[in-house]
Amino acid sequence: MATEPKQGMGIFQKYLTLWVALCMAAGVLIGKFLPGVPQFLNQFEYANVSIPIAILIWLMIYPMMLKVDFQSIRDVGKNPKGLFVTWVTNWLIKPFTMFGIAWFFFYVVFKDLIPDTKLAQDYLSGAILLGAAPCTAMVFVWSHLTRGNPAYTVVQVATNDLIILVAFTPIVALLLGIGGVTIPWDTLILSVVLFVVIPLAGGILTRTQMIRKKGEAYFTNTFLPKWDNVTVAGLLLTLVIIFSFQGNVILENPLHIVLIAVPLTIQTFLIFFIAYLASRALKLPHNIAAPAGMIGASNFFELAVAVAIALFGAKSPVALATIVGVLVEVPVMLTLVKIANRTTHWFPAQETNG
Repeated sequence: MATEPKQGMGIFQKYLTLWVALCMAAGVLIGKFLPGVPQFLNQFEYANVSIPIAILIWLMIYPMMLKVDFQSIRDVGKNPKGLFVTWVTNWLIKPFTMFGIAWFFFYVVFKDLIPDTKLAQDYLSGAILLGAAPCTAMVFVWSHLTRGNPAYTVVQVATNDLIILVAFTPIVALLLGIGGVTIPWDTLILSVVLFVVIPLAGGILTRTQMIRKKGEAYFTNTFLPKWDNVTVAGLLLTLVIIFSFQGNVILENPLHIVLIAVPLTIQTFLIFFIAYLASRALKLPHNIAAPAGMIGASNFFELAVAVAIALFGAKSPVALATIVGVLVEVPVMLTLVKIANRTTHWFPAQETNG
């Protein structure tokens, strides 16, 4: 039977935007006044990948993969419409609307504010990485806050993770190529193996072994909560390091944080309403429609950050753009949670619908 971890907005998750902002400030200050710190960390690199950051990224992603119950895929055919909405929105719409919206703002609307076309291209690349990485873990929280169907949310997340394995690399390569970026295929494939395949395999193995030895109740109620703050701690430490590398860029272009946030915010609202209203048109119940909207609107920003660092380096504006995605994620998603909870009357009252 599919199970969902205990949910709720812990203090780290609830105030994630505040912690992110504080880590950004700390990183910038370290880069400005303690430049020896990023210079020291620069020594620990392999194949252009920062070893400290790679370790922190694994700490971010591995606990998320523990939460995914792939046994739930056995029930995939019971309510297929909600899954179709999730798949189509996440993989046939979201990456391409993100590319279009980001290109329009960085190259047209903000042309005078970002006159450096290489910088605009880098910001576009970061947006592409976010657009091609739909949420896999935080959606459990958003589903809980909108009173979503927990078992169905698990199926949505599990199938989405499987699709990431095969779809993320070609979609990113296609859109980066359209954006004029030369694709380092070997690095792109390696980054997906490092930051998706390996943590996913580790999560499946750990989950299987723990449930076999201790039972599902122990795994869900005792083992998983031990990892609750590991992901956020890894994320925040990663941000401090990245922003210590980015300090001068940010101090020279503070307005760019806001400029990057604009298309990302518009994209988030657009994708939510595409999935949410499609679910309404298909007469799906609210407890399936709301998570369908949330999983598309939210981003697997840990993966986007990891791939940005692997492809372009922690000092690149591409990595900066993916980090802005982290900054806007929580307040925007909480706004969408409120919208979803105020529009339950749009949907039929039954609990299941195929």
